[in-house]
Amino acid sequence: MRRDRVRALLEDIAAGRSTIVQGLDALDREPTETLPFASIDHHRALRSGFPEVVFGEGKTVDQTAAICERLAARGDGFLVTRTNDEQRAALASQFASVRVNVLARTVHLPGTSDSVGAISTRTALIVTAGTGDLPVAEEAAETLHALAITVTRLTDVGVAGIHRLLSQQEALRGAAVVIVVAGMDGALPSVVGGLVRVPVIAVPTSVGYGASFGGLAALLTMLNSCAAGITVCNIDNGFGAAMAAARILTASNDS
Repeated sequence: MRRDRVRALLEDIAAGRSTIVQGLDALDREPTETLPFASIDHHRALRSGFPEVVFGEGKTVDQTAAICERLAARGDGFLVTRTNDEQRAALASQFASVRVNVLARTVHLPGTSDSVGAISTRTALIVTAGTGDLPVAEEAAETLHALAITVTRLTDVGVAGIHRLLSQQEALRGAAVVIVVAGMDGALPSVVGGLVRVPVIAVPTSVGYGASFGGLAALLTMLNSCAAGITVCNIDNGFGAAMAAARILTASNDS
């Protein structure tokens, strides 16, 4: 259950629009629901501010669908990352209003309550070094979209043509947090880190030739950045970068 829904429930009780018994009825479901292959944490959003997200890779179609069905039944919707074609087709068939992003490999079903709203009015900017980095960048974008955070993008502005980035000063200045996704030499986060005063989250990708070692070279470059204060995520972890950005953007919220 999302925190905003609990807050609305408590406000209704305080204002006399709902009774204590009705409130208890709304909250009396167990926080954890156990399936033969999963233990679903329905109170994740109440504790941490964000619902549990389903990692699709390694799960069967039936397992993925069953977990999503139970999440949807609680009214909070769901987000599934790292899905395959079969999982996406099954979820799209079962849930008519899902948002499917093939490039990002994500499936998102919005919650039933319109009160979810934007958890932050500030904007996250996602910057990609090359077109090959887009799948990871789109995973980050879809995660932020699921959290109702506004996302803007700068695509294919890597250091091989640095003028493409330098001409986008207004977009860089308008962001409250910047996620930089880059493979190959992984140098772009250092450049961005030297141009902005907001938090920069770097995501190395596995894009590159042999000596990139599946993204390890980019990871090490980002960890050794000369631009102070850059946060570095795991290789290809667009989801993790988006969650870090969301925590930054919501750190000052009361809820």
